[in-house]
Amino acid sequence: MATLKARVTPAPQDELSAHGTPEAAWQSWGRLGALPEVHPGDLVPPGARAVVVAPHPDAEVLGTGGLLALLSETSRNLLIVAVTDGTASHPNSTAWTPERLAAVRPMETREALQRLHLRNVQVARLGLRHGSADEIEPDLAGYLEKHLQPDDIVFATWRHDGHPDHEAVGRAAFSTAASLGLAFVEVPLCTWHWASPDDTRVPWSRARRIVLDEATHARKLRAVQAFRSQLEPDTATGQAAVLAEHVLARLTRPYEVILI
Repeated sequence: MATLKARVTPAPQDELSAHGTPEAAWQSWGRLGALPEVHPGDLVPPGARAVVVAPHPDAEVLGTGGLLALLSETSRNLLIVAVTDGTASHPNSTAWTPERLAAVRPMETREALQRLHLRNVQVARLGLRHGSADEIEPDLAGYLEKHLQPDDIVFATWRHDGHPDHEAVGRAAFSTAASLGLAFVEVPLCTWHWASPDDTRVPWSRARRIVLDEATHARKLRAVQAFRSQLEPDTATGQAAVLAEHVLARLTRPYEVILI
């Protein structure tokens, strides 16, 4: 699978603080709906295992929940590497303290995976510190070097996704997969927020769509609702929900976009 040759300019932080590119703009862009389709069975052939490396709880479902459900239906083995427990999602909150998030967010993931009806799935929780990209990258690479198998297909957040943790996870997964000769697939998540149609910072030529049938899409939507800590406003700080409506609109389409 293709590798990224050029460094993409990261999204400025002020771009990440606004509502970002509305989903209506993406849907009106003809190229998005015309992206080439790829079948899950071609991405992860029989005998291979899909390894999804998630920087924070919910990333595996938002980015590849439909794919995981479709692979599970065809008896593929699945490994989700939960890099952090997402304990920094509510800064300065007395309602959602890091300790409470460390307890709740893994349980939300467990419930979400059950709602996807996954079989043959393992979850490895690394417990690395949310927001510590410099620590995440070497520690994650060390874990992957020891636990990846010869027939694994590795999925991780895009190396230029615009969030430090996402990018650190992407770099660690990419470098390890490359050193072991494994196929590597990148998943854009924050990209839909800061990028715009035809944005030259995004390698659109590598983008593919995984189309979700109606039942699979419904399971993904139900799985996303398991992440209650991210879906409700923070009463202690007055901050809006992390996964606000405009965010979910970009991440719960009836297809998932990957970079191969």
